[in-house]
Amino acid sequence: MAPLVLTAPQDMLARTAAELISKHGGVDRQRRLRDEGAELGYNTEVWAEMAELGWLGIPFAEEHGGLGMGMAETVLITEAMGRGLAPEPFVSAVVFAGGLVADAGDAEQRAAWLPPLIDGEKRLAPALLEAGSRYGLDRVETRAQTSGDGWSLSGEKVQVVGGVGADGFLIAARTEASDDGLTLFLVPAAADGLEVVAQHRVDSRNSAIVRLSDVQVAAGAVLGDVGGGLEPLGRAVDRATVAVCGEMLGLMTESFERTIEYLRSRSQFGVLIGTFQALKHRAANMFIEIELSRSTVMAAARALDEGSDDAELQVSNAKARCSDALILVTNEALQMHGGIGMTDEHDIGLFMKRARALEFAFGDAAFHRQRFARLRGF
Repeated sequence: MAPLVLTAPQDMLARTAAELISKHGGVDRQRRLRDEGAELGYNTEVWAEMAELGWLGIPFAEEHGGLGMGMAETVLITEAMGRGLAPEPFVSAVVFAGGLVADAGDAEQRAAWLPPLIDGEKRLAPALLEAGSRYGLDRVETRAQTSGDGWSLSGEKVQVVGGVGADGFLIAARTEASDDGLTLFLVPAAADGLEVVAQHRVDSRNSAIVRLSDVQVAAGAVLGDVGGGLEPLGRAVDRATVAVCGEMLGLMTESFERTIEYLRSRSQFGVLIGTFQALKHRAANMFIEIELSRSTVMAAARALDEGSDDAELQVSNAKARCSDALILVTNEALQMHGGIGMTDEHDIGLFMKRARALEFAFGDAAFHRQRFARLRGF
């Protein structure tokens, strides 16, 4: 495996990403969008600029109109987004949904969705989770029945990130009774019988409930093989998980740096609180957890790019580590800010709220430790 250091082009990409997020207001932008009740929850102008810079094409091969990069570059984008609490649906629309189309789609599906997605003209949203599914990709009750030359879909999906304003949805439906009976469908947002209901989340992100009532789709809407959706779905989840880990890394890094700055400036009884030994020890522990997390994220990204045999192990290792570290760092950040940290007016609380959502995205620490153990044969 390559050394866990950034190349010169990767370093430039990381700096460019940080500059763009900062230019558009960083955390202040997220607060404005939340307070204004923005329908999409993000800025289409920022999304268009991300497309112009080529970020939306990073995970895709050149033959599909992408830049032919990989997860090692993708996590640099999501890390910058995490530091600025950027709400654009990069992970859900590009890494997850777009990556699934590139992996499992046929030539016609790729041509219909990937170029406009990379150009920022269309957005896909993966609608996979259902109430009570608890991260299980095969725990699907949505049904797909043959209907003429096509299919009829009925069911309900929850926590559809980027669902509001999406042009299409990736739907997982049960076509057989066995675990291998999952089929993936590309469903236009305008399809009759499809309803999108905005969902309020603690982190104020664009999420929705998607209800399907006898939604009719053509045979060409099937992504991949009928009954064979579980395997490509698992690969897509691993890629999205590592991308989310990049965002978690950025979030905990920014929280830590803001806390250190506060410790250096806040006085108590005429003494800077950053000189208190107990707080120094807690800050040192935060730093150690962040650096350990960084190593696992970089290792997981490289493993996926290289197709390593232990890629799944590395993904679960990274997510378990990041989930634990993120909660520790944001909890400590809030506590070290004292009473002001508990107020909505102070930004540190926004990081803690986002941390609560990311902790459970694509599986929490307990889920991934169990998966790691299972993959190792325990």
